[in-house]
Amino acid sequence: MSAGAGRATRREWLGLAVLALPTMLIAMDLTVLHLALPALTADLRPGSTELLWIVDVYGFLIAGCLITMGAIGDRVGRRRLLLIGAVAFGVASVLSAFAVNVAMLIAARALLGIAGSTLMPSTLSLIRIMFRDPGQQGAAIGAWTGFFGLGTVIGPLVGGAFLEAFGWGSVFLLGVPVMLLLVVFGPLVLPEYRDESVARPDLISAIMSIAGVLALVFGLKRIAEDGLRPDSGVAVVAGLVLAVLFVRRQGRLRQPLVDLSLFRGGVFGTALGMLVLATLLSAASQFFVMQYLQLVRGLPPFQAGLWSLPTTVAVMIGAMGAPALVSRMKLSTLLAGGLLVAAVGMAALAWVGGPSDLYVAVAGAAVIGLGLGPMISLGTGLIVGAAPPERAGAASAMASTGTELGAALGVAVIGSVGFAVYRANLVGGLPDGLPAAVAETARNTLAAAVTVARELPAVQGSALLAVAREAFVHGLRTTAIVGAVLAVLLAAAAAFLLRNARTPGAPPPAVEGDEAARPLDEAHN
Repeated sequence: MSAGAGRATRREWLGLAVLALPTMLIAMDLTVLHLALPALTADLRPGSTELLWIVDVYGFLIAGCLITMGAIGDRVGRRRLLLIGAVAFGVASVLSAFAVNVAMLIAARALLGIAGSTLMPSTLSLIRIMFRDPGQQGAAIGAWTGFFGLGTVIGPLVGGAFLEAFGWGSVFLLGVPVMLLLVVFGPLVLPEYRDESVARPDLISAIMSIAGVLALVFGLKRIAEDGLRPDSGVAVVAGLVLAVLFVRRQGRLRQPLVDLSLFRGGVFGTALGMLVLATLLSAASQFFVMQYLQLVRGLPPFQAGLWSLPTTVAVMIGAMGAPALVSRMKLSTLLAGGLLVAAVGMAALAWVGGPSDLYVAVAGAAVIGLGLGPMISLGTGLIVGAAPPERAGAASAMASTGTELGAALGVAVIGSVGFAVYRANLVGGLPDGLPAAVAETARNTLAAAVTVARELPAVQGSALLAVAREAFVHGLRTTAIVGAVLAVLLAAAAAFLLRNARTPGAPPPAVEGDEAARPLDEAHN
């Protein structure tokens, strides 16, 4: 890609608008189900393990299938895969909305995850094809990232409104009109791209990647909820072993599912790793702040969504403003500066002391979103720009997989720290005379404590609620400190490891002949 590449026309920008809708919807679908769980549980009465699968099977399948679907899109056509996935997503949404039992809902959610995995790499790789001009490509990827962040944050807002008006099934029907728009307008404004020379995706590699990611994410989720147990430990080890075997197999294949040569320049792997960690920080902060708003502050879902709007605006400013700033300052300086801003937001969350600190929590979350926006936006651009056009689908899938894994790790790793602090602070402060079963339930999560507190006598319930909320705030503050330290370390890493990195098509630095300083797309073409 050269600096003189053709600029996008109105059709490409309309295409971007079409691609932004499913991107935002996928992010919303990751959050709206949590709002519907009380009504859904009362209706279908799932067991604890079944409830886990209802919540997590969607994210598991998205993360597990992304790389495979990216490779399939390179072969069969990215627009075709996108449209097929849109139809499947709409059908699965209807099945989820009208599920009559737990098994049907789990199966429908699994189909939603598989369909979602076709949408994310297709949208990002099509942006690479539609926007050849480096500046416009950066702006387009920033907009794509901003809409994904927007969907994550407004999910509780829109889902809460539909839930109150129409019941739990309505949160799944949000996807149907969006997918209809994509199927109707996609063929009109989106280009098709395929590479006939790409071999059929290796079935064994596909199975290994899906099984490895599923095992790893499942194990991390279980550790976050129940601590380290034999089943979660075995799942994590199995996932890591499959990951090692997967990498070794890719090195032996003539046309691998993942092109390991992309990692040889250093910048690709560094950007991917930092994208995972930036998403980790974002997911962890949102996870705790949303619980703070609803369970500590006591806001209903719709009002909690309204208080999340400052974070929405901040994420979009950070993600969409970064491409404009990168032409005025060094990329590593911009990324490191953004991460330091995120560290300031984390530090602000560490000052939250109870329900009265609503403004501190909201401001801290907004500053975190503002600071992480450049890393998420430009990091994605670095990853996609590192791949040649014929492998853009696979590279896009790796970027999307990185964000999914980062989100899972944010809840599993950072979340486990917060829950450990919550349990430690709760044990010594439980009110006297509390039934053993109630105490054990309250130790699980703050949500469980709030639920059982409502069933106790008023005085005892209020005492339990006060202790549980205080314990959760301790966990929130601890995770905020951990996040601030991690953000500072990431800022230092960005300043040093990405000091020679440039966005695709940016002017070359003064020193010529340095492989690390060449444009990423030139270095791999």
